[in-house]
Amino acid sequence: MNPITRRQALAGAATTALLSSSESFAMSPKDLIIVNAKVTTLDKGNPVAEAVAIRDGKFLSVGSEQAVRAAAGPDATLIDAKGRRLIPGLIDSHIHVIRGGLNYNMELRWDGVPSLAEAMAMLKRQAENTPPPQWVRVVGGFTEHQFAEKRLPTLDEINAAAPETPVFILHLYDRALLNAAALRAVGYTKDTPNPPGGEIVRDAAGTPTGLLLAQPNATILYATLAKGPKLPEEYQLNSTKHFMRELNSLGVTSVIDAGGGFQNYPDDYQIIEKLHQDGELTLRIAYNLFTQKPKEELKDFATWSTQVKPGDGDDTYRHNGAGEMLVYSAADFEDFRVERPDMPANMESDLEPVVRLLAERKWPWRLHATYDQTIGRALDVFEKVNRDIPLQGLNWFFDHAETISERNIDRIAALGGGIAVQHRMMFQGEYFIERYGAKAAEATPPIKRMMEAGLPVGAGTDATRVASYNPWVSLSWLVTGKTLGGTTLYPVRNRLDRETALCLWTEKNTWFSNEVGKKGQIKAGQLADLALLSDDYFSVAESEIVHLRSVLTILGGKIVHGEADYGPIAPALPKPMPDWSPVATFGGHYRRPEGAQKMAAACGCTNACNVHGHDHAAALGANIPAADVQSFWGAFGCGCWAV
Repeated sequence: MNPITRRQALAGAATTALLSSSESFAMSPKDLIIVNAKVTTLDKGNPVAEAVAIRDGKFLSVGSEQAVRAAAGPDATLIDAKGRRLIPGLIDSHIHVIRGGLNYNMELRWDGVPSLAEAMAMLKRQAENTPPPQWVRVVGGFTEHQFAEKRLPTLDEINAAAPETPVFILHLYDRALLNAAALRAVGYTKDTPNPPGGEIVRDAAGTPTGLLLAQPNATILYATLAKGPKLPEEYQLNSTKHFMRELNSLGVTSVIDAGGGFQNYPDDYQIIEKLHQDGELTLRIAYNLFTQKPKEELKDFATWSTQVKPGDGDDTYRHNGAGEMLVYSAADFEDFRVERPDMPANMESDLEPVVRLLAERKWPWRLHATYDQTIGRALDVFEKVNRDIPLQGLNWFFDHAETISERNIDRIAALGGGIAVQHRMMFQGEYFIERYGAKAAEATPPIKRMMEAGLPVGAGTDATRVASYNPWVSLSWLVTGKTLGGTTLYPVRNRLDRETALCLWTEKNTWFSNEVGKKGQIKAGQLADLALLSDDYFSVAESEIVHLRSVLTILGGKIVHGEADYGPIAPALPKPMPDWSPVATFGGHYRRPEGAQKMAAACGCTNACNVHGHDHAAALGANIPAADVQSFWGAFGCGCWAV
């Protein structure tokens, strides 16, 4: 065993004292020093370091322990990183966190669950916990391809698991599954007509089966979800706190909220604004305003632009501009199971006055666009407005852009725009290949080509109703080019190295909120947002990237999340409300049971499967459902039963 150095002993002693202190550092005004870290700064002038010092919410010094100690005050609080990787706090440039926070405590998350058997066991248990008239909701964040069984549950299986409690399951943009109790709750009968662009699937007698399809408009899915009970204000405050802490646990410190359907301004922003006023935000939030009513889009933005302007707020909560919906006639759909929709002939005439108003009032905007054809028509409008009002410097951008052409990439660059990409293909890549072929999927989106053209490019999730909010799932996609189902989408030439991918989740994302140089790097003078990782992002196997977490997350020099050794110094989080919340039972994103992993590594009785190959699997305790054959096979991501 290597002897402990004096430096390690000092750091360890200081950490022990910190962990045993009854005073939470979260509110401490002292300087903070973190030592014994592998610091990835993303600062080209100072790329690596071993220690950082923080004062007044900003990085004071980044470098050697000696230099950091010299810069900090004599009574600075010391934390030992124990050799872990330290990175800038992650920034999600496209997430629906404000809306998601209002509902988080009501939602059962299947994000990362490795088998349908386990997912359905969770559903059954939650149905038993949920009192009437509440629903069990599984609202996005998963794909059937992640399951060992490679399928969704049948309606019969859902009804058997929850015969009395309403169940609503949203899968991507394409469908929702409702049990019989949910159909009764929403009132869909033989006489209910199909809405435009959607289908209520029926049996031979005309009775709704419980399957709702986007054809290709997902409005039917979201409108049905909106019929469910809502949480009261006190619970929504609690729910938003839990969602923010969940993101903190994954290393996220900043987000750009992309608005969303059924998220009206200012009414649906009261919860997040109260948390901001009370100093209880644990994320930095820049929010965009999303128009809500077809044919009234110009009125919305004309009204809002007299009430608020981009930049209003502070470093924790600030207005960011318009979008991602600018006008309904310009919003294409992202369900790769159906044919690409053509935008209506009135798209340009609807879009131009809105873009002209935004440009005149110096509002940045973001525009949802999946397909190159939509992007090309929008650019015709942008170029027309640009001839009268230059768009350079507005930091406007497209979201998604999976099938964008080289020509349109260059047109965006000429107008000073950017592109925010999300990992939607990780969830629906198999459907894209099925419709367009593997060759067409090789650069969807063509991130390297965007970067070569000089475009600002940033990364995000588009969570929570479709993709997962877990940033490490996105980082895995950028690095490996694979779907959650294991399908390889991109050849090596179209994948990113780990540092470039991390830059898209940190430094590069600051352009999209007009905060370049303020955060995104570990650099003296920038906001002190950081994450200490559970394992080393730069050396773990590619397959392990999706399982990374943060063991210590700091926002502006204040601890907002800690686990393992750092749990005692993290601020307390109130219990989830209501008490039947799925968050209370299951938490958020799926976490692999540590007990099974440790036992598998420690004993010598395993075969190729480190879970089911153990003769004594049942001895691992409650985390291993060995007594339930259906739950046991397929647990923890094992597929040995299917070989």
